[in-house]
Amino acid sequence: MSDNATTLPLERISVNALKVVKRLTGHGFEAYLVGGCVRDLILGRSPKDFDVATNAHPEEVRDIFRNSRTVGRRFRIVHIRFGRDIVEVATFRSAHKEIDENTHTNDGRILDDNIYGTFQEDAYRRDFTMNALYYNIDTAEIIDLVNGLDDIKANRIRLIGEPDNRYREDPVRMLRALRFKAKLGFDLDEQTGSSIHHLGYLLQDIPPARIFEEVLKLFMSGHGVATLEAMLEYDLFGWLFPSTRRVMDDTLAEKLIHLALASTDRRIANDMPVTPAFIFAALLWYPFIEDKKRLEEEGVAHVEASHAAAANVIGNQQLFTSIPRRFSGPMRDIWNLQFRLPIRYGRKPEILVTHKRFRAAYDFLLLREESGEKLDELGQWWTDFQEADEDARRKLKLQTTDKKKRKRNRKRRSNHDRMSANSYPP
Repeated sequence: MSDNATTLPLERISVNALKVVKRLTGHGFEAYLVGGCVRDLILGRSPKDFDVATNAHPEEVRDIFRNSRTVGRRFRIVHIRFGRDIVEVATFRSAHKEIDENTHTNDGRILDDNIYGTFQEDAYRRDFTMNALYYNIDTAEIIDLVNGLDDIKANRIRLIGEPDNRYREDPVRMLRALRFKAKLGFDLDEQTGSSIHHLGYLLQDIPPARIFEEVLKLFMSGHGVATLEAMLEYDLFGWLFPSTRRVMDDTLAEKLIHLALASTDRRIANDMPVTPAFIFAALLWYPFIEDKKRLEEEGVAHVEASHAAAANVIGNQQLFTSIPRRFSGPMRDIWNLQFRLPIRYGRKPEILVTHKRFRAAYDFLLLREESGEKLDELGQWWTDFQEADEDARRKLKLQTTDKKKRKRNRKRRSNHDRMSANSYPP
């Protein structure tokens, strides 16, 4: 079906995407804008990127565009680069006619999705109806074979085909469904949602590196809080972060993660820099603390216990979600600095504020306090210290020293009183 009533604003369409479509059609191929860019334009949003679907094969696209390269193995596509702008071009795909060991795993997951097909086959092979809309720029028509427009109008996310089978083909579709739910504020169609509850275990078969990329999309696209809530609602969070899910009921983990994601969402909304290291620090903080405590109870010294616990927790998480070293290193720094921040005498505070991870560690400390950890107003002390001049800093450190002395004296008196009470029989 084509819909002429819904027109897309040309001024919001990437000039480079229009160039790609026009050049492909000029060489005799079919080419359409497709997927999320069409959906977002219908919703009045500005698309982040633009995808093109065509009957030209990747090699034919490469012959037409010198500024291009082929990417992907399971799903080969062509990236056409215009400076920093990339237009993604995919050849029409078809569903596999036969399922064998070369194309699918035993549980139905697709290993090779490079079976080319017709326009109609491509539309029915896509994941959600709202992402299966094609825009013909020559006729200004939206082509909709799967009633995607009706679902967009109803704020509904619906899988094309039988949900169990589609999730088995690619379990990451479950994560995509929840990401769209959070991003668009749509509801999942009943069948699309109900299948997720009993198929989450399939995510264990996805390579950890691919899951890491999906986690970035889930939690670092400006809708992290809503995404977390959706993942908990549909029982997917534990399949990605099992050690965190295990401690959630007995700790303040959920509150801390919620606050960290809210902070990240605000920073993204204000075009401020964000890093996965901070999110992962919050996600794995309580498993780290639990393992550190266990090691210390076994007699391991504090510093060694910190290093060992960090290695254990990160190593276990790598089985589910890989964490590149460029992020796991800063995450360790954020954790380790939490044990240096309470040390506020001599030159240590001045040295600590020059640490390259100090700001991230300080922000993390504030979130720990806000989540409910009792830290004796440590966050406020560091806030005051950063804003103070040299004389005020000296006074702040003296107040800390006096406070420690009073605590020590109270503890000695308490011990003395207890010993005295135990010296005589009642």
